[in-house]
Amino acid sequence: MSQPIVFISRNKIKKGRVDEFRKHYQGSVPPTIAGKTGTLAQLAYENEETAEVTVVRFFADADALDLQIEGADQRSKKTYELIEPISIEIFGTPNPGTLEVMKKVAGPGVAVSINPYYLGGFIRHIETVKGEIDGCAIRVLTSDRPSDR
Repeated sequence: MSQPIVFISRNKIKKGRVDEFRKHYQGSVPPTIAGKTGTLAQLAYENEETAEVTVVRFFADADALDLQIEGADQRSKKTYELIEPISIEIFGTPNPGTLEVMKKVAGPGVAVSINPYYLGGFIRHIETVKGEIDGCAIRVLTSDRPSDR
């Protein structure tokens, strides 16, 4: 049975790089929407001091996480000029090779915790919304399923 995966990364934003990171992150969203269709959600939050950013991603299954990880080495080079990973949390069971790639990309000393046992739950499908909240572009996508209405 295919199970969803939740991936949470906590990162320190390098001093003086907040605005550059925000721009970089916003630029990373459209290619993810277009090319990583198994990524159900990608959300980023800064702490109050804007010193840290947490990125939360939801994947349909381990194979969707594999697709997200493809090219991560190259993408991370630019990203890691702007942030330093602190920790990674994975909820669900990733494919073994992907877990090793993630640890390599994160680097030594980055805490990785895995909660492999999925008990159940749901992801609500909502209508497509486009707009802006506090200057941040938002786009929430629905699934390709027909509406149950």
